[in-house]
Amino acid sequence: MKFIPELESGILIKRYKRFLADIMLANGEQITIHCPNTGSMKNCLFPGETVWFSTSDNPKRKYAHTWELMQTDQQHLIGINTGRANALAEDAIKRQVISELLGYEHLKREVKYGSENSRIDILLTSPNRADCYIEVKSCTLLEQHIGYFPDAVTTRGQKHLRELMHMVTLGHRAVLLFVVQHSGITTVQPARHIDPQYADLLQQAMEHGVEVLAYKTALSPQASSITDSCNVVV
Repeated sequence: MKFIPELESGILIKRYKRFLADIMLANGEQITIHCPNTGSMKNCLFPGETVWFSTSDNPKRKYAHTWELMQTDQQHLIGINTGRANALAEDAIKRQVISELLGYEHLKREVKYGSENSRIDILLTSPNRADCYIEVKSCTLLEQHIGYFPDAVTTRGQKHLRELMHMVTLGHRAVLLFVVQHSGITTVQPARHIDPQYADLLQQAMEHGVEVLAYKTALSPQASSITDSCNVVV
C-alpha cells in the first residue's frame, strides 16, 4: 500500500484531546495534525522523535494532516493510523500473502453480522465453502520484546470475540487477525495485565474454534504492507 504522495515528517511535541497532536516541522513551523487512534497509544508516544503524516486535499477537513507513523527512541517504526489495518489486511489477502486465507473468490468489507449489532471487517466467500468472518486488530503495544493487545480495556473487542464464537456455532469460519504495526514486535499475546476479561475471552474463543493469526507489517514513509506471520501466544 503506497502513500501517494509520500509522507512528510516532523517532530512530535505532544498528543492531546485524544485525536490531536502538535508537531514541529523542519522549518520551525508548529502544526496540529489529526491522530486517528482511539486507543491509549501506550508506549507509542515519543516526544522529540520523528513522526510522519499524510495530507488530504479535502477542503472540508478542519485538520488536513493525518498522523501515520511514529519513530521510537530505539528507531522502531509504529503504524499509528489504526484505520489502515483493514486496508493492509485486504491488500495482503488479495496478494495471497496470508496463507491461511487463500482460495476465496469474493471479499467484502464492513458487512453486518452477529447478534450484537456488529460489522465484520472482512468477509470471504466462495461457493460450496464455509464463509470466513475476519476481525482485524492493530497491534502496536511493545513491552519487554512482546507485542500485546489491547492497550486499554476494550468492551468492543470483547464483543467481537463473542460474535466470532457465534459464527463458529453457526457453522462458519471465524478468524481474529492481528496486524502488527510495530517493527519491534515478533510475538503477540493478549494483554492480561491490561484487560483480563479480553484475555479470558480470547482463550475461550480459541477453544471454541476461532482461529487467531498475527502478521507483521513492513513500515516506511513510502509504503506499508503485510509481509509474514509471527507467533501468537495465549
